[in-house]
Amino acid sequence: MVNKEKKIIPFFLLYIVLFFMAGIPTYAEEATTENGADAYGEFNYRVILPENQYDPEVSYFDLMMTPGQQQTLQIELENASDHEMQIEVSLNGAKTNRNGVIEYGPSDIQDDKSLKFKFTDLVKAQERVTLAPKSKTMLDVTIAMPETHYDGLIAGGIKLKQVIKRDGAQGGVVNEFAYLVGMILRESETPVLPELELNDVYPGLSNYRNAVYINFSNIEAEYLNDMTVDVQISPKDSEEVLYDTKSAGMRMAPNSLIDFPVTMNGERMVPGDYKAHIIVTSGNRRWEWTREFTITDEDADKFNGQDVSLVQEKGIDWKLIALLAGIAFLLLVSIFFAVKKVRENSKKNKRKNRPSKKK
Repeated sequence: MVNKEKKIIPFFLLYIVLFFMAGIPTYAEEATTENGADAYGEFNYRVILPENQYDPEVSYFDLMMTPGQQQTLQIELENASDHEMQIEVSLNGAKTNRNGVIEYGPSDIQDDKSLKFKFTDLVKAQERVTLAPKSKTMLDVTIAMPETHYDGLIAGGIKLKQVIKRDGAQGGVVNEFAYLVGMILRESETPVLPELELNDVYPGLSNYRNAVYINFSNIEAEYLNDMTVDVQISPKDSEEVLYDTKSAGMRMAPNSLIDFPVTMNGERMVPGDYKAHIIVTSGNRRWEWTREFTITDEDADKFNGQDVSLVQEKGIDWKLIALLAGIAFLLLVSIFFAVKKVRENSKKNKRKNRPSKKK
């Protein structure tokens, strides 16, 4: 009976652990084509450079065009597998993300207002290509240049993505396999200098944390390379620096904008009037602005409520805490009475089994 008493406490503890550690199932899904075969290393491409390739040393399209010119380019697609596959084709203008990295693939970043000719208006291709097993197929990409002459560059990319089968009944991560082919369109060798223009300064969230965004544009049709951004945020009527950040080695695409974040280091957003002092440099060129902005009560309440790094009083669920405390108390009481009951039964059995004295 003593052994039973010693085992009952570990049993209850194991029950508690299993109750609170009931896990969420996770899945690792292997990438497959629509016919179910392994997707990796089976799809390849080759860029066919035309005669009007401006820089023959690069593997992407860099074309010297003329106003109104129409041209068809070709990309060779290869299916090295034993099964049929489909390739999804998407065209995208070059954009600049918040980290100062140029994106040539699909993006939610808006076009800058300085952009005169959209890449996707000039360049067209079919949206999906079917490749037979062990075959090669040419993808035609057509270009129709604007009638108006321009200096500078129009930049974009062609994304080639193998269509992957997705099982809707199963969760998990599906790896996608894709290539990006860059394209630059130019009509002259006339040098164009990038030029920056400040658009706005406003509060927001960066990776679900409070931040101030500096929105500025490269308004010329040329890349801006080796860019450094240095920002200091202060109260409107003070030189005290509340938040600052500096980032180097950034780039901007032609006629693109950037939303550069200055994080608040996990602090609460406080309503009030502020100013941002911004310095952007590239080589021997320099742009400097000071812009005042306001954080309203509504802004502060909204973003403080969404900042994952903040521990807020309203975020403490006292009902849940009370419920968990009550469950823990009941479990302890149950264990106490169970042990007490075992001990009482043990004592009764000992008295019952004790040999009686002879008279």
